[in-house]
Amino acid sequence: MPDREERFRVMLDMTEALVGTEPLVLDLACGTGTITDRLLRRLPGARSVGVDLDPALLAIARGHFDGDERVRFVNADITDPDWPALLPYRSYDAVLTATALHWLAAGPLTDLYGRLGDVVREDGVFLNADHMTDESAPRINAAARAHTEARKEAELAAGAQDWVAWWSAVADDPALAEPARRRFSLLGDPRNPSGVKPPDDRPTSTDWHIRTLLRAGFAEARQVWCSHSDALVAAVR
Repeated sequence: MPDREERFRVMLDMTEALVGTEPLVLDLACGTGTITDRLLRRLPGARSVGVDLDPALLAIARGHFDGDERVRFVNADITDPDWPALLPYRSYDAVLTATALHWLAAGPLTDLYGRLGDVVREDGVFLNADHMTDESAPRINAAARAHTEARKEAELAAGAQDWVAWWSAVADDPALAEPARRRFSLLGDPRNPSGVKPPDDRPTSTDWHIRTLLRAGFAEARQVWCSHSDALVAAVR
């Protein structure tokens, strides 16, 4: 993914700037714990609660952070209205998420943003890095997409592992085979040629995210980083 580490760097810059060096963080749709890993290397005094529904990704995350008392994980569906009740703390200094919420359609994502107003403490921050762009420039966006696809094809030709190959490796791993089976049953099998695709009505504009967060009760929201295909939005309670 182009600019992956840069988006994490800016995300943690903003976390530190807004809530300090020892935040209590909710890693939303945490996957394998990518954000938490970088958070704790950057801010060793931080604590993190990762929440996700995917059994395979949670198995990887729990294995990676085994024995680290700063990290806890919760198995929950963030589209369920009651998911915040499963968390070990009522509110958080920062809620961080990356390349995850584009799997939600506009309605469920609007509902999620509304619930985050109660999860982020007053003066706390929500940071979402995802596939967002400025839709007012269609020719620029089309050129950027074509350039990104060409880069992907070149990386794959050079031996990079794609999404299907990664999930195949997970399913073939003896320690992960059972969590992967449960994942495929619950959320679909990414190895299927038809794919597990984001909904057609998912929000893709940065402006939509900013407006929706402000309507959800956040006091301020703005873009704090972008590439030609992705953006990082910050919202403060």
